[in-house]
Amino acid sequence: MSNGNTDATNGDTATETQTNGLSADDFALYDRQIRLWGAKAQEQIRNANVLLVSLRALGTEIAKNLTLAGIRSLTIIDDEPVVEEDLGAGYFLRDADVGKPRAEAAIPRIQDLNPRVTVTSGGSLAELMSKDQNYYAAYSVIVACDHDFTTLNVINTGARVAQRPFYAASIHGMYGFVFADLVSHEYVIEREQSNMPTTIKPESLTRSVTSTSSKKEPTGKTTEIVQKREIYCPLLLANSSPLPKEILSNRRKLKAVPALLPCIRALFDFQRTFARLPDHTPQDAALFISLAKNKAGELQLPQDTLTGDFIKSFMQNIGAEIITTAAFVGGRLSEDVLNVLGQREQPIQNFALFDFETLVSPIYCLYSPPPELVMPALNGHVGLLNGLNTVAVPIAEGVVPAAEVLELE
Repeated sequence: MSNGNTDATNGDTATETQTNGLSADDFALYDRQIRLWGAKAQEQIRNANVLLVSLRALGTEIAKNLTLAGIRSLTIIDDEPVVEEDLGAGYFLRDADVGKPRAEAAIPRIQDLNPRVTVTSGGSLAELMSKDQNYYAAYSVIVACDHDFTTLNVINTGARVAQRPFYAASIHGMYGFVFADLVSHEYVIEREQSNMPTTIKPESLTRSVTSTSSKKEPTGKTTEIVQKREIYCPLLLANSSPLPKEILSNRRKLKAVPALLPCIRALFDFQRTFARLPDHTPQDAALFISLAKNKAGELQLPQDTLTGDFIKSFMQNIGAEIITTAAFVGGRLSEDVLNVLGQREQPIQNFALFDFETLVSPIYCLYSPPPELVMPALNGHVGLLNGLNTVAVPIAEGVVPAAEVLELE
């Protein structure tokens, strides 16, 4: 990868476009995008094949955004029959589609958004669950929406073994989340050169600066081009990872952690145990409240984080689809996918929460080193790969639990 993105506003745009493999028609169609993030990034987007699992309200927004952005192909897996409730949130569906498989019914109208994108059905979810890493390797990015925790883990595992970026997302009425497991991702940030040059070193447990360079702009200013690498863990580990040390050690930051985080974890556990969403019954409410309190305790949150009003509101929203929420969460996820494809800007690391009652949308790095990054013990130490260096971490018995967060020395 080069040290920086080419800006289509600088130099000969036509020559640059031809060099980057984009036709004149591509330039005319995606002119605004090329001027925003450059022809090189647009070419990478143009060559991308995306797998989208689910086409409810959230998936519909993602399908729209990625198709309009000009990816190469979009494969949609959703063979659930269209029901009347889908018509309000799925604007690619019509009354005549009721009873048809959801993806097959919507694909012709999605295709109409951008004839340059190949939009196809990928079959059923049951078939996907039996696929191995070779299937996922054909895709640039895998996105799974509104599925239970077990299903998300199966898809995440297949994508991770294939070394492909994976996103999970769901909306529940006024609430939602996006989870990202990009395995290991390199990206570029361009910014005005400061007096203090950027050092090649780890910046955090998951992020490292890998190289720097600079370029002189026509205005006379110097732009610094910083290449970074982020490493990720799968959803299974992230769901049990603690909050970052800088939050746990800061009372103000810890108090600001929303009750939505333990409630999402509680919902995952409920689904894993009962294979369904909670009903509006006293029994389910009691079970969910108990799970949410346990999750808040595991996260070391203050006792007043979880309130009766919030739990009641969250449970009333579970399973509901609100178009505004879908548009915002889908837009944020799509933006991150496009940045990842173009290897631009810092991606989500790794849980983004959305609460439209309080207009809060924080991102938390819930990271534990995956097994492949914990190497065999040598002389009472293990090597933990942090994306740039190997850090020796002392241990008692020569074994480090995969779910334990280790600090950089």
